Amino acid sequence: MNLDPKDTHAVYERQATEYDKRRSKALFEARWLARFTASLRPSEHVLDLGCGTGDPIARWFMAEGFNVTGVDFSKAMLAIAQDRWPDGDWRHADMRDFDLGQTFDGIIAWNSFFHLTAEEQRGCIARMARHLRSGGMLMLTVGPRAGEDSGTVGTEPVYHASLSPAEYALCLEENGLRMTGFLAEDPETQSHTVLMARKT
Repeated sequence: MNLDPKDTHAVYERQATEYDKRRSKALFEARWLARFTASLRPSEHVLDLGCGTGDPIARWFMAEGFNVTGVDFSKAMLAIAQDRWPDGDWRHADMRDFDLGQTFDGIIAWNSFFHLTAEEQRGCIARMARHLRSGGMLMLTVGPRAGEDSGTVGTEPVYHASLSPAEYALCLEENGLRMTGFLAEDPETQSHTVLMARKT
């Protein structure tokens, strides 16, 4: 696999419209989203990190009554979200170095976190931990095992990477988080691998 993680941003800028057209809006993620929010109260503040166009993840949280901040590094993706929800809190930032100056009750990075290299993921976990209140929830989609892989955005291939489940558990623990769930290649979510954690 010879994909360059540095190309991911340009791919999303080029493919924003095509990605949005192809992205399933059927909410196959709903069971995990419900599990994630089970310990949150409506109106609490959720950070959708790598929110893309806001559909369907941020849309689901807004429909459930949560206060949502969406962050993405692609201006083309954010423009679609802004057009759909002009009153939404959409912010342009990169998950590798974001600093929003506030904490959240929950942070989700669905289909975004795995675009980072393994080392960038470790740094991002530390950054997410600093943005999460005590007792707050974290949910990520990752890979089922350590290594590099590829995915598709619109019509173009993109870089993916993952730590091992044990490495994730250790990195989370080092940042004051405890893994509360990990399911590899869940058949009910189109084979996504889902990790959940709570800030202790």
